[in-house]
Amino acid sequence: MAAERLVVIGGDAAGMSAASQARRLKKPGELEIVAFERSGFTSYSACGIPYWVGGDVPRHEDLIARTPEEHRERGIDLRMRTEVTELDVAGRRVRARDLASGAEEWTSYDKLVIATGARPVRPELPGIDAPGVHGVQTIDDGRALLESLEAAGGRRAVVVGGGYIGIEMAEALLARGFEVTLVTRGAQPMHSLDPDMGRLVTEAMERAGIRVVTGAEVTGVLTRESGRVRAVATESGAYPADVVVLGLGVAPRTELARAAGLELGASGGLRTDVSMRVRGHEDIWAGGDCVEVLDLVSGRHRHIALGTHANKQGQVIGSNVGGGYGTFPGVVGTAVTKVCDTEIARTGLSEEEARAEGLRYATATIESTNVAGYYPGATLMTVKMLAELRTGRLLGTQIVGGAGAAKRIDVAAVALTARMTVEQMTALDLGYAPPFSSVWDPVLVAARKAVSAVRAAG
Repeated sequence: MAAERLVVIGGDAAGMSAASQARRLKKPGELEIVAFERSGFTSYSACGIPYWVGGDVPRHEDLIARTPEEHRERGIDLRMRTEVTELDVAGRRVRARDLASGAEEWTSYDKLVIATGARPVRPELPGIDAPGVHGVQTIDDGRALLESLEAAGGRRAVVVGGGYIGIEMAEALLARGFEVTLVTRGAQPMHSLDPDMGRLVTEAMERAGIRVVTGAEVTGVLTRESGRVRAVATESGAYPADVVVLGLGVAPRTELARAAGLELGASGGLRTDVSMRVRGHEDIWAGGDCVEVLDLVSGRHRHIALGTHANKQGQVIGSNVGGGYGTFPGVVGTAVTKVCDTEIARTGLSEEEARAEGLRYATATIESTNVAGYYPGATLMTVKMLAELRTGRLLGTQIVGGAGAAKRIDVAAVALTARMTVEQMTALDLGYAPPFSSVWDPVLVAARKAVSAVRAAG
């Protein structure tokens, strides 16, 4: 009996996790695996690129978990710098183009995994494609940016966008010795936080020496006679720049799926069931930044591009392709980052998101320390918590503070997944010793205050 063929489109986290897991479960004689990757790298940490640009990670090779050669040694036919240009669902085949030679060929499949990732948002503005303007999504992007920094001819950098990539790249450019301005159209950076918590991020960035310009809509990029960027123009003025980094978020790369008639959600991401099968297609799976995920708090599907989700989804897909069984039930929207010495974390719903869902809630905000207040090295953190009125169910948590602040969000993430009330959270048996926490951990202090807020609201 001939081996089945699995075709994987995309050679990063979700795609190669799926291929590797399927290979563990089925031998080459049972399952042939062909994977296509349009870039020159596989299985790498895109989340680590800002830290490579900033110099914390010495080499881009340090970001790579598994090379193409290592995948091939494990029995995966991995074809690099090869882009899939068409998906024929009825004919169960894909057309791929070798980017070096331009040669194209069709490859048939019995089972298909779509892991095409996401693309950086790049608005259609004058000068947006000028030399010196960079998105940062892949290792190739990071390498191009580093080369551009060397050729900049000046030390002024403008980051457009105040999300995770924006603030991480602002820190990276500061570490490279650039004078950094971050421009965002929001009232504060980190729009996934409430404005009061975002204000703490602004203050931290300004203390570090980063200029933060809020409420600024970018209208274009101004260039020199040579064509290279010289400034970022906004409705309120222009900001000189020798290099510009775009941190405006990402959108799912689903053009192939759309053209093939596969079901997409409101964000443009592929819709799947809990086994990561594309809806209506028994032998097609999808995972990673090209799919929507179920938000367990709101009950809605959202596009959340994170490597943690991509790797888990890839494992689930590989298990199902390989004859096992796995599910991906959903997420609660947990994310962490930092800017210089300030850590930032969130999970669940913000106030804006809770209002959009029609939820009635109370909030509680506390300030505490990462370790016992008398212990050397104690630093402040602010914890904000949202709880549903009447039920007391935890709806969301945000944390901004010094060392040890961000990973405390994991307690809230588990509580959200378990649909705990804030009162139940106050009884959690968390670890305590003065070098790690005060007697009442800051998350539990916030939970206690949230209990009082819910009761006060009747």
